Amino acid sequence: MADSMGFDCLYMTGFGTVASYLGLPDAGIATYTDMVNRVTAFCGGTNTPMICDGDTGYGGLLNVAHTVRCYEQAGAAGIQLEDQEFPKKCGHTPGRRVIPLEDMVKKIKVAAESRTDANFQIIARTDARTSLGLDEALRRAEAFAKTGADVLFVESPESVEELETIGRTFDMPLLVNVVEGGRTPQLTPEEFQKLGFRLAIYPASGFLTVAKALKDVYGEILARKDTQGAVGGMYPFSEMCELMGFPEVWAFDRKHAD
Repeated sequence: MADSMGFDCLYMTGFGTVASYLGLPDAGIATYTDMVNRVTAFCGGTNTPMICDGDTGYGGLLNVAHTVRCYEQAGAAGIQLEDQEFPKKCGHTPGRRVIPLEDMVKKIKVAAESRTDANFQIIARTDARTSLGLDEALRRAEAFAKTGADVLFVESPESVEELETIGRTFDMPLLVNVVEGGRTPQLTPEEFQKLGFRLAIYPASGFLTVAKALKDVYGEILARKDTQGAVGGMYPFSEMCELMGFPEVWAFDRKHAD
């Protein structure tokens, strides 16, 4: 649906992907195989360039190289790699720990070397702000920039002042993660741009909205044993069929009918 709406770029969220695919928390449970399966499905069903969450690269340096190559082959326009320890945890949640800086620098270097298309973007994320403070997060992001990252992603700044500090520290594309109810202030696009950010992702918006809608309609069924009062808030069944590609199935069936 997002692919049909004219966005410049789409983002495959780890939280939402693991939740929808496995019904589990984004806490290092999903494997490389799980995630590359989803990258292939998402990119195969869309035309808009897509940044895909690559977590920690799913292992050591050889794993990072393999992950970058396979994400690129699957159709991703870029990969997000983070400096968390394994098992990683979703950003904006507690308990995140980071690996030594020199280890992450090697991962970014290998990632940049492993892509076959120079336009494939390496988004380098640090989760150091929450556990080690903003200064350490800035130190790490600076090292990532020198190593070959195309976009810097300092996860979970906790105030407008911190966002401003990040923006004035770097003269390169910066990404801000906007999670409704998360740690980072939600500003307007104009405010983010004025602070120096070039890209904003809204990874939770879709699944939070869908979860609320599901809870509401299931509550309606439980309370009333009926959905007539909720039909006005539903996506039309005919349009859902079209969205999922059923007209092509029906056309195929007609063409090959006995």
